[in-house]
Amino acid sequence: MVDAGIGRLLISSLHQGIADISPNRLEFYENWLSPTGMRDGRIGLAPLGAVLSFLHREEPPANEQIVARAGRYAADWMFAGVSTFRRSYVRHLPMGLRSRAALGLGRKLILTTVRQSKVGSRLSGRSAAIDISSALFDQLRAPATIPMRAFYASAVERLLQHCAVDAEVSVTTDPLGAWSLAITVRGPLEVLESEK
Repeated sequence: MVDAGIGRLLISSLHQGIADISPNRLEFYENWLSPTGMRDGRIGLAPLGAVLSFLHREEPPANEQIVARAGRYAADWMFAGVSTFRRSYVRHLPMGLRSRAALGLGRKLILTTVRQSKVGSRLSGRSAAIDISSALFDQLRAPATIPMRAFYASAVERLLQHCAVDAEVSVTTDPLGAWSLAITVRGPLEVLESEK
């Protein structure tokens, strides 16, 4: 398989999600998500595809918890890397601009996880959509992409929360099998004291 530029953020967050939810299975997954490979940035598309396939087939119902947790970790780590000034500034923007800023961070997260991705987003009123085209999805069989869809939905929802936007993110699929993230913005969120 072609190396799609798998980012450390994705690999580290998946590793941590597995460690949290299924610690007794971590050694099995480290055959592909080796700590040395993570540190050196040598995890490619094939090992990631193996992990996603095993997560989808072998781990229900924990697989949904693993990828949701991994998505939240990825969003938390990405947002922690944003400057304190920018975090504060984004949270005080009007709701529409705040939502756009959160979608911009979501786009950055997606491109950080798989560098050869193409991301399109649309925001209209309280609805938004994110379309992701990635070498990862092109190379994997459809069932193996399900964990990544949930990972991205969880990550984007968490980024919206960090930007003080109350929103629901879900995965939608059209009749031809193309999928996207559908976002419904409900309103502003109170920023926690610990995040100010």
